[in-house]
Amino acid sequence: MNIETNPLVVIQDYPVIPVYYNENPQTCIEVLKASYAGGIRVFEFTNRGANAPENFEAMVNYRNEHLQDMKLGIGTIKTVAQAEAYIKLKADFIVSPIVKADLAAVTAANKILWIPGCMTPTEINLAEELGAPLVKLFPGDTLGIGFLKAIKPLFPNLKFMPTGGVDVNKENIDNWLNAGVTALGFGSKLFQQPENATNYNWLTERCQLLIQLVNKK
Repeated sequence: MNIETNPLVVIQDYPVIPVYYNENPQTCIEVLKASYAGGIRVFEFTNRGANAPENFEAMVNYRNEHLQDMKLGIGTIKTVAQAEAYIKLKADFIVSPIVKADLAAVTAANKILWIPGCMTPTEINLAEELGAPLVKLFPGDTLGIGFLKAIKPLFPNLKFMPTGGVDVNKENIDNWLNAGVTALGFGSKLFQQPENATNYNWLTERCQLLIQLVNKK
C-alpha cells in the first residue's frame, strides 16, 4: 500500500472530516471503523473529556494495526502542554479553536500540521503569519458562507475548512464548495444516530453519501 505521509495532501484528497468525541474507547474505535468503511481517510478526535488521551491512544493503536492510511488528528487543543501530549501519542495533525503563537511554534518544531480556528480577518492574518496553510473557520454555521466569500480573496494562499454546525445536506455542502473551501468538518450533524440502530452501518452510509456529494465538485 502506498501511504501518503502529508496530512494536508490527504485532507485535500479526502475533504470530509468527522469531528468526534466519546467517553468509551470501544465506541470510538467502532465509529472510526465505520467512518473508514465509508471512505473517510481523515478523522479528528476532540480533546473534550477526561478520557480523551487514553481513547485517542487506543484509536491510534487500532489505526496502526488495521487502518494505516487513515490520518488521525486531535482537536480542541489550546495549550502547548496539550499539543505536546498528543504529539507523543503520534497525532497526525493538531486542530485548535484559537490562534496562538506558541502552538504554531511547537507544531512547527515537531513538523506536525497545525490547523488553527479563526473567526475574524485579523485572526486569519495572524494564522497565516504563523505559518498555518489551512485555517478552520469556527463556528462555521455562525460565520456562514457569505463570510468566506468575502474574506477568501484577501488570503489567496490560504486554504479554509469550516467546522461547527456544517450541515450534511447537498445544498449546504454545494454552497460551501462553491465558496472555495478545501475541506469540511462534520460534527454532531454527522453523528445523529437513527432510532433503533443496532450497529454503525448508518454512519458508513452517511460518510459514503457525503464523499459522493463533495466529489461531484
